[in-house]
Amino acid sequence: MKSLTLYIIVFFSTIVTLFSCGKDDSGEYSELPNTSKVVMDLDAVPYPKLSDYNFFEGEMKSLIPVEGVIPYDLNSTLFTDYALKKRFVWMPENVRASYVSDTDILNFPDGAVLIKNFYYNNVQPDNSTRIIETRLMIKKDGKWTFANYVWNDEQTEASFSMNGSFTNITWQQGDETKTTNYRIPSRVECFTCHKSQQDSLPIGPKPQNLNKLFNYSDGTKNQLTKWVELGYLENNLPTGITTSTDWTDKTQPLELRVRSYLDINCAHCHREGSHCDYRPIRLAFNETVTPSNLGICIEPQEFINNSLTHIISRGSTQRSEMYYRLNSVLENERMPLLGRTIQHTEALELMDEWISSMEEPCP
Repeated sequence: MKSLTLYIIVFFSTIVTLFSCGKDDSGEYSELPNTSKVVMDLDAVPYPKLSDYNFFEGEMKSLIPVEGVIPYDLNSTLFTDYALKKRFVWMPENVRASYVSDTDILNFPDGAVLIKNFYYNNVQPDNSTRIIETRLMIKKDGKWTFANYVWNDEQTEASFSMNGSFTNITWQQGDETKTTNYRIPSRVECFTCHKSQQDSLPIGPKPQNLNKLFNYSDGTKNQLTKWVELGYLENNLPTGITTSTDWTDKTQPLELRVRSYLDINCAHCHREGSHCDYRPIRLAFNETVTPSNLGICIEPQEFINNSLTHIISRGSTQRSEMYYRLNSVLENERMPLLGRTIQHTEALELMDEWISSMEEPCP
């Protein structure tokens, strides 16, 4: 049996295409600290406080996971006013997720929890680390439930709240001091971004996004392989997975980086059954192989001003509505609608480079 298990692990390490290592929440994690266990009563959740789940050991702000709480990362991550993220997944014993397709969320079992912590480093005036919120998605009765926890100033506890709120934060990023009135989302706002018909779905944990290396305490390993090894994922993966990339990796093709960025930041609204499905673009990674789905030379449905002739106007950011919306911070103009209040400078540079590289103008 041991040799069979080893064969399966080696087999999947070989067949799964590997891409970049993690950024925000990679690092040296002890993936299975043997100290305590998660408390999960599906009839009682969401609990009043984050500590009630016992996801973390020691000082909670250190975010050191207890046994069975597994860190993970995505090839490209959602921009949230430059907040960093640490992601974890937990599942009950004797159940596991299963593969559906490269582009679909894994089929998670009831009781599974996705844990996403939002934080900033170099927070002013004392260059400290501040965790702002921890968002949970809990699978029960076949559907996903939101539970958001807002951290106190002392960084000792986070309390359940789905009302939405703002908090001011100033931090040092490289040579620049940035500030924002960070938005902690309400239940309605959570549903807006996660909407799939009448239900809600996670955005990130798809094979195309998880198919990458992660730095575990026992070495670097492909995340999907690790999940199979730990019993969190059935070993029904295909022999190859079409994979998104790290959009910040300048060694990758320019259009691949753009498609990966738009997939994680925009596709959850621009797909069938979602908040913006009436728009004439489809921005999921598997759909943007078609230029019209990217909006290239497609007229916008509404004209913000007459200078914006196409969603993407080849060779001209000044005529491209998508670039304009990504650049705007006005609530009625910006894209995405939620989760961003300031400009994502590096993404704008990426989009400028991509649009400017298109030599033939739209007719």
